[in-house]
Amino acid sequence: MDADSREPGLDELIGRIEEIVRRLDSDSLGIDDALGLFEEGVGHLGRARKILERTELRIAELIGPDGEVVEERGQSEGADPDDGDDA
Repeated sequence: MDADSREPGLDELIGRIEEIVRRLDSDSLGIDDALGLFEEGVGHLGRARKILERTELRIAELIGPDGEVVEERGQSEGADPDDGDDA
């Protein structure tokens, strides 16, 4: 996959949203251009929200409700009982 076809990251999305807001605040846009930018911004906000939701879920998987680090999945489940950790 080349760089042009990859999904933008959160920092890129936020940067573009900030640029869109600046342009919308400028008063120099026609209604059609403003609407197009607004629609683009709404799409970027949706993608940013999904990234944040996935990140929040991943953090919840790694940190338990008491703030303790939870073992990676698979380390405690199905671990080989003869792996030598009991010694």
